[in-house]
Amino acid sequence: MEELVTWTRKNLEDKFFHPLIVIGIFIVEFLAIHPFEDGNGRLSRALTCLLLMKAGYTYIPYCSLEAVIEDNKEGYYRALRQTQTTLGNKNPDFEPWLLFFLKSLQKQKIRLEYKLNQHNISANSVNSDLSELEYKILKYFGENESGTILKLVEYTQSNRNTIKKAVSSLVDKKYLILHSKGRGAWYSKGDSRA
Repeated sequence: MEELVTWTRKNLEDKFFHPLIVIGIFIVEFLAIHPFEDGNGRLSRALTCLLLMKAGYTYIPYCSLEAVIEDNKEGYYRALRQTQTTLGNKNPDFEPWLLFFLKSLQKQKIRLEYKLNQHNISANSVNSDLSELEYKILKYFGENESGTILKLVEYTQSNRNTIKKAVSSLVDKKYLILHSKGRGAWYSKGDSRA
């Protein structure tokens, strides 16, 4: 453990490797060492947040990395296992873990952007031309990267035709992007800012 801490401190200070790579390697090694009987996973995520904030990623406390990982537990354990089985090798394969780690950070950032956008929408709702249903739909996209009419009907418990009209309006206003057409149509967040 002492060697890992020394290696991490040195590499964060000399900045030869990108801090996200150093932090990712620290975490996978920490979890392989498993220094405590219980709570290593939760502690690793707390340490991740601490190291990221020290490295200048100041947005970290405003959106939960824990929630992102919880949403993809299977991927978390698979990436961890794939990398940890190679740690005893001369050239360990950090790629599976680092890809999972970096994608999780990206999802965390996207969720925060959604939260901020949602806050801006709510703050400007008096002057906004969005309906209550449109707000609900945007809330869905704050929690999900993509969606279909069927998913939105389930989420909002609204009529399918009403959802179609609201989604069409949100596409026109550039809050959502339409991908494909007909039965294969799906939507993702657009570039519009309230």
